[in-house]
Amino acid sequence: MRDRFASTRAFGPWLFLAAALTHLPLQSAEDEHFGIPQVKFINAQISAGWTDAKLTPSKAANDGEWCRRVHLDLIGRVPTVDELNRYVADSSPAKRAELVSRLLGDDYVDEYARHWTDVWATVLIGRNVQNERVNRPGMRQYLRRALSKNIPYDQFMEELVTATGANTNKKDVEGFNGATNFLSGKMEEMGVENGVQATAKTAQIFLGLQVQCTQCHNHPFNKGKQNQFWEMNAFFRQTRALRKRAGTDDVQWVELVDEDFAGEGGNPEEAELYYELRNGLMKVAYPVFVDGTEISKSGYLPAKLEDGSSYGVHRRRELALLIKASPFFPRAIVSRMWAHFLGYGFTKPVDDMGEHNPPSHPELLDGLAERFREQSFDLKELARWIVLSRAYSLSSVTLAGNSRDDPALGEKPKFSHFYLRQMQAEQLYESLLTATQADKTRSGEDAAKTKDKWMSQFVIAFGTDEGDDATTFNGTIPQVLMMFNGELVKQATSTGKGGFLDKVASSPMASKKKIETLYLAALARKPSTTEIETANKLLVARGGDVVGALQDVWWAVLNSNEFIIQH
Repeated sequence: MRDRFASTRAFGPWLFLAAALTHLPLQSAEDEHFGIPQVKFINAQISAGWTDAKLTPSKAANDGEWCRRVHLDLIGRVPTVDELNRYVADSSPAKRAELVSRLLGDDYVDEYARHWTDVWATVLIGRNVQNERVNRPGMRQYLRRALSKNIPYDQFMEELVTATGANTNKKDVEGFNGATNFLSGKMEEMGVENGVQATAKTAQIFLGLQVQCTQCHNHPFNKGKQNQFWEMNAFFRQTRALRKRAGTDDVQWVELVDEDFAGEGGNPEEAELYYELRNGLMKVAYPVFVDGTEISKSGYLPAKLEDGSSYGVHRRRELALLIKASPFFPRAIVSRMWAHFLGYGFTKPVDDMGEHNPPSHPELLDGLAERFREQSFDLKELARWIVLSRAYSLSSVTLAGNSRDDPALGEKPKFSHFYLRQMQAEQLYESLLTATQADKTRSGEDAAKTKDKWMSQFVIAFGTDEGDDATTFNGTIPQVLMMFNGELVKQATSTGKGGFLDKVASSPMASKKKIETLYLAALARKPSTTEIETANKLLVARGGDVVGALQDVWWAVLNSNEFIIQH
């Protein structure tokens, strides 16, 4: 069988055991939808796409592959050996749906919130924050609370877009609101607090529209106009990010506030802003949403007069209402979530959904967006629908009838097989801890600091200058050295008393079972005959040193393509 992981560059050339990795037989594919109409809808739309493209879908992934996949995607780590064995041994025809319910339920709520906090922190503020006006712990605290409660996505968006208060909860700081960190670092551009970054990121994340290019000129390839950028930007002109200090420790933070905006012409009744065309002509802009909806031109915040009448407008709150009502809003998150689970969204990039960039499955995208709105913007339900779909259940092994379905070559994805992708940095960290049972010894703030420290090294080695979501394991020398010799892998492969390897080595299990335990812990499968033979040769070469041989096997498995690939 062709090695699915041979084409990935990460570490393969250096590992003698990785070349021997093989896979369990595949189960037959069944078009199950578990009585969930939204899943049935997804399956019908995806199957129609296969028929139109004359593609044959791959077989279903085996139990171990699917169990590993759904643990990684829903809670950010590989399953433990006990979790894997329990699932594989389950004979219930609804065991996939039951496992998803457990992972989305109360028993895993902390892990779910931790994982999705990692995902959303990357989306909202990036991985490698160098901006002193962003407080990452404050952002993460807000996200964990919101995700633990599974607040509706429209409420989530509104809290982020309209947030005011202090961006840190350090001592001597009052009015903490971690949600302010989404905008606190985006309300300044070259010393002028005009919300250019806030405009671009809000449109990109919550509407799936990339408007940043139209800041200076009309977009050359789509219908985006320069006036639309500045009309969107006008919604943020009542907002300021104030630098603050407090206490004897000279604590610094940012307070996000809303103030009356007098307009750049000094008339708060019609508070305008000006922007310059490429020919030098100055134009005026007022708050107008991307669909052409206008709000009051007033720069005053809402207030009441003595006669009981009111005046003014809260521009950011109006913006949040317009975003919620927009058809772009559910479409953007549906495509983003689909990309999280399937590797590709319905457009590429996932957050560029303008008319110039038609989706691969327009009926599916619109239908899922409509159903998501009807489901009160419940993110857990959207996740449930996607992971229980047939597309998500397929093997990553291609067939002759679908090998040309390869989005990496520029083709629109048809999802006729599961697309291989590399773990995110956070998934790798959590999976290393889980596979080696090191997660049992961590807790609280110290554990978070340890993870942040490791992640900072990881971002430097693997990330991009922007700290965005494009980190990949591409086999460069610094990356190889980090994985081969890094502190976390050293700890994972140590043979200290009471450690994972020590427990496996000192157990009464036969040598074959010990090796099986290592493979199940890391790869969610048993080793092949060839891999068992290789391990036995290591044992002979080690002069019967079982612990040393197991350490060699464990190190190689953790550094293999198969461990770091989501498959």
